[in-house]
Amino acid sequence: MKIGESARAVLERRYLVKDEQGNNIESIEQMFNRVATAIAAADKQYDKKADVEKTAQRFYEMMTNLDFLPNSPTLMNAGRELGQLSACFVLPVGDSMEEIFETIKQAALIHKSGGGTGFSFSRLRPAGAVVKTTGGVASGPISFMRVFNMATEAVKQGGTRRGANMGILRIDHPDILNFIDCKKDNADITNFNISVGITEEFMQAVEQGGSYKLIDPRSKEEVGELDAREVFDKIVGSAWRNGEPGIIFLDRLNRDNVVPSQGEIESTNPCGEQPLLPYESCNLGSINLVSMLVKKSGAYALDYGKLADTVRDAVHFLDNVIDVNKYPLEKIDFTTKQTRKVGLGVMGWADTLALLGLPYNSDEAVALAEKVMKFITDNGRAASVELAKTRGAFPLFEESIYAGGEPLRNATVTTIAPTGTLSIIGGCSSGVEPVFAYVFIRNIMDGTELIEVNPILKQVLIDRGLYSDELMKRIAKEGTLAHIEAIPEDIRRVFVCSHDVSPLYHVKMQAAFQQYTDNAVSKTVNFKNDATVEDVQEVYQLAYQLGCKGVTIYRDGSRDSQVLNIGSVKKGAAPACPTCGEEEDMEPLHDIKPRPRPEVTCGLTERMKIGCGNLYVTVNYDENGICEVFTSTGKAGGCPSQSEATARLVSIALRSGVSMDEILQQLRGIRCPSTIRHAGLKCTSCPDAIARVIKKTDDMLKAQKGIVSTAAVQQAAATEVVTTKHSKFCPECGAEMEHEGGCVICRSCGYSKCN
Repeated sequence: MKIGESARAVLERRYLVKDEQGNNIESIEQMFNRVATAIAAADKQYDKKADVEKTAQRFYEMMTNLDFLPNSPTLMNAGRELGQLSACFVLPVGDSMEEIFETIKQAALIHKSGGGTGFSFSRLRPAGAVVKTTGGVASGPISFMRVFNMATEAVKQGGTRRGANMGILRIDHPDILNFIDCKKDNADITNFNISVGITEEFMQAVEQGGSYKLIDPRSKEEVGELDAREVFDKIVGSAWRNGEPGIIFLDRLNRDNVVPSQGEIESTNPCGEQPLLPYESCNLGSINLVSMLVKKSGAYALDYGKLADTVRDAVHFLDNVIDVNKYPLEKIDFTTKQTRKVGLGVMGWADTLALLGLPYNSDEAVALAEKVMKFITDNGRAASVELAKTRGAFPLFEESIYAGGEPLRNATVTTIAPTGTLSIIGGCSSGVEPVFAYVFIRNIMDGTELIEVNPILKQVLIDRGLYSDELMKRIAKEGTLAHIEAIPEDIRRVFVCSHDVSPLYHVKMQAAFQQYTDNAVSKTVNFKNDATVEDVQEVYQLAYQLGCKGVTIYRDGSRDSQVLNIGSVKKGAAPACPTCGEEEDMEPLHDIKPRPRPEVTCGLTERMKIGCGNLYVTVNYDENGICEVFTSTGKAGGCPSQSEATARLVSIALRSGVSMDEILQQLRGIRCPSTIRHAGLKCTSCPDAIARVIKKTDDMLKAQKGIVSTAAVQQAAATEVVTTKHSKFCPECGAEMEHEGGCVICRSCGYSKCN
């Protein structure tokens, strides 16, 4: 097998079957064999004489050769008791309390099984609308989004994959302005990506200037109007601030709705690339385009014969997944099998271009993207036609846009999904994204630095006699090769990273793949921190003009959560958002010193059970509040040095006047694999345990001062509340994460928000 060191580490940590103590009890080869055998078994449903062993061997070879990989739930769960193989689902949200909480229950079951969910809240009546049955007023879609968010938070603590959500609201909903701002605070509604559902009518009003109508979702009557350009500017300004909301072009999703008789497509999965009808699930897999290259006369070229064979077998694989899958709800099982949608995509695109000697930001690369994706979709549909000859067309074929034509087994065939973790396993670049960075410097615990270089760039530099550790460190520091004159221009021209690519070419590449993709394309336009609102506006307008179905952007550093700024800090107010004009307070912190530790303190000590034993957390306070935290571990072990370091830094921060809420926000929700694998524990890691005891002590002190009631303290002691840490750093290993494919991925440990 061609499994690299990083891939092996990710597979061993996140994918292989484990015993009750968290020890791996299968090898990587056994995992792929488990998956191949389970998926191939579906052939028997259509042909009792099918050579299942031969099919399983082909599936095994595709995966172990890294030619094709299915989505993460399939790798994790195929052939196991849970058996839930889909990554994402879309659920309807009706406009009644019964419907809303039924959907919350269904979402909880999906999250428990490891899936993510997409919702449109556009059917809900606006805040302040009269509720005739009670005589009260409606709280509106955003308040219910927070309820969904809390439910997700509670469920995800027990799973190996976190529940992720997509929340969509139509641009013509009366609450749209509040929706645009609902994630203004990075710590709010943390388990949702949000997107505004844009209509063609709205975009025409933006381009021409003028107003558009707001429509009551219950009465369908006009209830007001807004200036389209002002609303568009508000969306752009919010996205510039922290990357949200994204935008989704609803009319385009429904233009390509294969079975319009079943209703409108209202939402997508959490990353924006799979539009689905209510109760449908997405069934995804990706072809590694690097594996489709062949070297002839010293130059690489795409092997279209191998690509055609891989597409055919991958569609066969994904169609089998639909039958093997154990869906979390019967209604999802039924609805999914009515259309049998699959989403075959690609990964390794940027690496492929580099090996072909084509810059990502070139018209030649864009043209090749169109050619490759058209080839995949054409061959994928041909494979679906062949399957229909022996297995039958999808049940709703005669109600579909294809009625009267050649029968198809699958209503859709292609999707470009984010492949963050899968691309680590595949040893290639993610999805259709440009490379985020070609060189990383990892700081190892003993103080040494480990240089990690993109293998394609490394080999080119070695072949040209240019490779050195000093040069790699310089590339890592600058983040790009663009301005390093020691590297020849022809190499710099080809090896462009995400921030080197202009917004135009980010969107042109997305549009090229979208032109020949049945569903949608998941991609993130990554901006440097100094990008302007106008840059974001250009991307959103280009996405509309070039035929994309949606777009997501991220401006570097816009979601960082920082307690202290070390080094020089510019005095005065922070830069205001050029659109909204708002400022954030920023104070110079370089002269702050902690107050001395008092001679006498009071406090409490609580024993917290963690994955590797007991952690004793002591929190002390004086007349000025909490001033000291320290920890000790039980006989079972643990991480005493790490816990002590955390406690010392917290103590200094508290005595330096840092906000208690800021400290708790940083610590709460950090997850340790050794802890989350144990059921029934009240914390998710040592830092999380420390945060809980600090919070309990703080509530006790407030109760003594009459700030909160004793009952509230007792409730706080009994209630487990976890706040997701939102920053650019991985919540599991602390490494810096990348925004790509509408998602976030940690290249160090394989953590992904979405897959």
